[in-house]
Order: sequence, then C-alpha cells, then structure tokens
Amino acid sequence: MKCIRVLADVNQIRQCKEDLFKVQAHSSSISKVLGLAGNEVRLKILFLLYQEGELCPCDLSDILNISVPAISQHLRKLKDGRMVQDKKVGQTVFYSILEQNIKLIEPVLDHLAKSLKTVAGK
Repeated sequence: MKCIRVLADVNQIRQCKEDLFKVQAHSSSISKVLGLAGNEVRLKILFLLYQEGELCPCDLSDILNISVPAISQHLRKLKDGRMVQDKKVGQTVFYSILEQNIKLIEPVLDHLAKSLKTVAGK
C-alpha cells in the first residue's frame, strides 16, 4: 500500500511527537508488561495466580501439564519483569502477583475470570 499525502498537518505531527516523548517512560514499562503477558503460558500463570492468590511451581506444573523446569523459566521471566514475587515457606517457594504491575493487565484477567463464570454457569 502506498501513502500519498497531499498536505501534511505539521502541527499534528509535532504534537504527536511531543505526546510520544512525554509518555515514553510509561509506554516502555507497559510494553514490557504486555510482552510478558503476551505469552500464553505466562498469561495462564498470571491468571491462576490472580485467581488463587499464590501457587508453587509444582502446582502450576500439575495444572498446566508442563514440566517444573519450564514453569520455573516462565516464573523467572515474570519475576525479572516485576510481575510476580516469591516467598519461601520451608522448602517450598510460593509465587504471587505484584500488585503494582498487575493493574495494567487486570482488565484482561478480569475478563478471563468473567468468562470462566459464564462458561461454568455461575
């Protein structure tokens, strides 16, 4: 597709550039969060943690039918991206969602939770 512009609105272009510059820090962090949640397995992990509060890698492995090492890799990415936190209780590590970043994808998680209730007839 070709773009053939007859007249450029230089004020609009300037304003858009300024607006993007002003939101750069926020757009960068939102992009990182969405990138993490954009993986289906990580989105499922976040949804399960959202629903259950906290789970250990073994629980997630059993629920998702994925090996514990694979779950651990996903949890590491989520932890590095400040989406989840861990808490050691004895020899077990439990993961939960960090509230500060989950707000960005909470509407998606709420949508999944509502669809669960609709499908289950709740």
